Amino acid sequence: MKYEKLAGEIVELVGGEKNVKSLVHCATRLRFVLKDVSKANKGKLERTEGVITVKESGGQFQVVIGNTVPEVYNAIGKISNLLTDSNKSDQASEGKKGSFFGRAVDVISSIFAPLLGVMAGAGILKGLLLIASNAGVLSPKETTYIILAAAADSLFYFLPVLLAITTARKFGGNVFTAVTIAGALLYPSIVALKAEKVATTFFGIPVTMMSYSSTVIPIILSVIVMSKLEKVCNRYIHESVKNFVTPLISLVVMVPLTLIVFGPIGVNVGNGIADAILAAFSFSPLIAGAILGASWQLLVIFGVHWGLVPIFINNVAVNGSDGIKPATTASVFAQTGAALGVMLKTKNKKLKTLAGSATLTALFGITEPAVYGVTLPLKRPFIAGIIGGAVGGAIIGQAGTKAFASGAPGLLTLPIFYGPGGEGFTGLLLGIAVAFVVSAALTYILGFEDPVEEEETQDTAEHARVAAGEEIASPLEGTVIPLSRVSDPAFSSEAMGKGIAIEPSAGKVVSPVNGTVVVAFKTKHAIGLVSESGAEILIHVGIDTVQLDGKFFHAHVKQGDQVKVGDLLLEFDLDKIREAGYQAVTPIIITNTANYTEIAATSELSVKEQDTLLKLSI
Repeated sequence: MKYEKLAGEIVELVGGEKNVKSLVHCATRLRFVLKDVSKANKGKLERTEGVITVKESGGQFQVVIGNTVPEVYNAIGKISNLLTDSNKSDQASEGKKGSFFGRAVDVISSIFAPLLGVMAGAGILKGLLLIASNAGVLSPKETTYIILAAAADSLFYFLPVLLAITTARKFGGNVFTAVTIAGALLYPSIVALKAEKVATTFFGIPVTMMSYSSTVIPIILSVIVMSKLEKVCNRYIHESVKNFVTPLISLVVMVPLTLIVFGPIGVNVGNGIADAILAAFSFSPLIAGAILGASWQLLVIFGVHWGLVPIFINNVAVNGSDGIKPATTASVFAQTGAALGVMLKTKNKKLKTLAGSATLTALFGITEPAVYGVTLPLKRPFIAGIIGGAVGGAIIGQAGTKAFASGAPGLLTLPIFYGPGGEGFTGLLLGIAVAFVVSAALTYILGFEDPVEEEETQDTAEHARVAAGEEIASPLEGTVIPLSRVSDPAFSSEAMGKGIAIEPSAGKVVSPVNGTVVVAFKTKHAIGLVSESGAEILIHVGIDTVQLDGKFFHAHVKQGDQVKVGDLLLEFDLDKIREAGYQAVTPIIITNTANYTEIAATSELSVKEQDTLLKLSI
């Protein structure tokens, strides 16, 4: 219920569902592409409980949530049509506005964000296997090692297949055709042609064979073009045959085109970029590491760090390791140290709690709560983090540390930096320790403007008093039924919360409280409210009536509306619902039951609208 409330507020404040072109999420952010950014209320969003901050970058309107972003994202899918396939397929056609740089960042983040979680997990496992092998705990020849190595390496080997899925979703292409093209690049006979160095041609056209396992650029280019080709084919091919003729044309054209053109270009471009950056590290690893350690969090803030992600992955795929990513770890631990410094220095209880939880989260690689909620708003702690990141990055760069797998920098992913012989790993540990300590110490020494502790006002005291003795009025007229007698176990078991049920005698639902409509179901059979005192109330008309898909229901309010006790919320045709074979019994649930010590139901056998139905005690 709380996630759906937050989801509803976010969708409303970005300008409503119709203002959203596309939506994806990464580890901590909802990444919107909006039709008109001016319609979004950025200031109110930033003040919304549950939102850490809001950033505009790379053509995206980014709402930073933190670790619960998947739950909020899923809640948006429940209360809106933003996550439907039709919405996803519109992303390519609707996302053409904005600068080239902005569109490029949007494309990269949308393609790679869905893979970050599993990529980090696989990277950690790969790092642990490297440590076990170097320590002599497991031999690479043992079957245990081989099985675990398959689990760790399969993502990276079949990376083109996974990228085919996310790229097709981004550009509205057929996912299965895209995966088939990626599979062709990894097909055993194609791999054999490369290994055997056989002269390869396609109808006389020379084909330069490349190794495509773990590659990034070739399949992305191929699927983008495939998506455009599909749209052209579907425009001119008759509907009766296009379902199989379009995939046929896509496969016949795109697989050879990828092997002849996109593959060699993509691999060579990726290698060229990687070589250029590695050359900078070769010139002065200390300076390069310091620059990257200082600037990484700035790149994250503006969302442009996505441009380096394909380079990290490409380096690991081609060279077996990456020397650029390790320095970014110093930046992560530096901001973590700065957040700890704030926690130790502040006398504000709320800020101390926030800084403490943000420090713990940042240790595992999620720095947004620490940066946006603590260090950046206070300014000097963020600067202290930049200085600490530069010092730590210089140490790591000079140590020649390498990353041997992908994963967000953090405590759990440290094993990905442990390679054969452990070379550079000690330098990494020293670098992140120095970054952490320097940032924490500088934050404590330099200080910051400590927010004044808010004293409880008469209004807040009254709010607490009202909440402690809140009464919930009856939203409809009828016979009172204990929740335990409701035929649906989701309600009768009190899994959704405590409450009461009513067998209605009239087809009208009114508001039981003064408050806000936070969930207005598209099927109109249920409605969620939050009272001014914080009680979360779900009114569910009938059992399994969601299957009526709105038939026999008429809503009078929408999500976000303010309501008073007695305001008409919805009407329903009681007789038609029963004739359709559905029970009309209506549970009224307090979904945040855990906030109350007692929820007492009326002892009356029947109630009228606005009679006292429930009493809540804290």
